[in-house]
Amino acid sequence: MSILTLALLGLTILVSSFISGVFGMAGGMILLGVLLNYFDVPSAMILFSIIQFSANAWRAFQWREYVLWPIFLAYGAGASVAFAAMYAIAFVPNKMMVYLSLGMMPFAIETLPRHMRPNIEWRGVPFITGVLTTVIQVLAGVGGLFLDIFFQKSMLDRKTTNATKATVQSLSHVVRAGYYGSLSGLANVPKWALAPSILLAIGATSLAPLVIERMTDHGFRQWTRAIIFAVSTVYLIRGGVLWWRG
Repeated sequence: MSILTLALLGLTILVSSFISGVFGMAGGMILLGVLLNYFDVPSAMILFSIIQFSANAWRAFQWREYVLWPIFLAYGAGASVAFAAMYAIAFVPNKMMVYLSLGMMPFAIETLPRHMRPNIEWRGVPFITGVLTTVIQVLAGVGGLFLDIFFQKSMLDRKTTNATKATVQSLSHVVRAGYYGSLSGLANVPKWALAPSILLAIGATSLAPLVIERMTDHGFRQWTRAIIFAVSTVYLIRGGVLWWRG
């Protein structure tokens, strides 16, 4: 890789980790989309999972007093069931499928009537969330948008939402890395890039509380929505170009 490419990847990790640290999502969409330009799908998924796990785990540690652990435990049980099912299928999507999934997901979610969207605080919903989100995480690479459906109707404030989502997403990243690592191994994953990538992710995430403390819950939701739809549009175009080229 050229120095320019390495600089671009480093900048992407910084920006995406900061965005994820502030909004609890969206940053992963940016990072995965860029990694897919330089790596095959399994390698990009594994590298992405390691970087995002570092950022999310650090964010969960920063906001640990706000984490709702019962939700995490139920989510983990559902994620385990989904992992076992996906491992039995052993399906690996191509780049076009990943880009189109990333791009279409927010718009598909938007069509779901708000009154039909479940609440993460309801009994049994965290388990179902763990099953469905893990399947999405494996197939599309990013499940934060889908996960957010279950938080939109809750009465949780931005800190509790961010902290709890960080813990369950950390688990999801471990599951995704384990899934693709078991299918393809780590031969094509650039080992030399792991340590600096993790440090960049943690450093950028550490700056997020400075913004969150100054942001209102309303502003938090507005900015999240704007960033998600902007990035999704880019990925729809990218996926469409790949489909057109066959």
